Amino acid sequence: MKTLFLTWQDAVSRAWFPIGKLTYDGQRYGFVYIQGALQAQLSANFRPLLAFPEFDRAYTSIELFWPFANRLLNKSRPEYPEFIDWLNLDSNGNPASIDPITLLGRSGGKRVTDSLEVFSMPERNAAGEYEMHFFTHGLRHYPASAQQRAAECVIGEELMLMHDIQNEYDANALMLRTIDRHNIGFCPRYLVKDFFQLVGKQPQAVKVVVEKVNPAPTPLQFRLLCKLTAKWTQEFQPFSGDEYQSIVPTPTLAECC
Repeated sequence: MKTLFLTWQDAVSRAWFPIGKLTYDGQRYGFVYIQGALQAQLSANFRPLLAFPEFDRAYTSIELFWPFANRLLNKSRPEYPEFIDWLNLDSNGNPASIDPITLLGRSGGKRVTDSLEVFSMPERNAAGEYEMHFFTHGLRHYPASAQQRAAECVIGEELMLMHDIQNEYDANALMLRTIDRHNIGFCPRYLVKDFFQLVGKQPQAVKVVVEKVNPAPTPLQFRLLCKLTAKWTQEFQPFSGDEYQSIVPTPTLAECC
């Protein structure tokens, strides 16, 4: 079962709320709202999406739901192979073979016309570690010197996590800093709660490295791909907080129409 979470950003507070869960079992897709959607409704006036109008319903389809499908670049576009290269996904010479869930999870599915993004449920890597890929956020707000330093990063370069506790927008913000003390962006806000848990348990076992550097004119949102790895202890469960719990049970294959 592959799982993606859908997250929504309030335009006023700029806070991110996990609101839904998309699953794929190899035959059909399922979508349910999670408790974070109700939290967003109470604190930021979030309303259900047009494609999923009811909070307390499980949705199923043999096709990818359009709110997710329209976040994918069409495979017939000439720039599609380049896009796959930005994401650093292994296509074995066939970019069109990469499944939609993998694409959405790596790219974030961000569109300039709305305030939604998606991210993947992490899985253990070959070494049994927690592993999460993400593109740096906020680079467009940094001066040209920081953007230039980001462009000069090399694959495998280690980055430091810095708690930006005095950040006026988010006291839990995690900055990314090079060893030579250049700030080059932030971890996505919707990932930091789990990152803090990992750092709190075994800080020396948490490592962030540069996975891919995409030069200009690549959009800044895809400029720097990072990878965080950490020891996955028995008691740690990713995205297990109350906000990630489904409002209704995730649909089973038998429930698919």
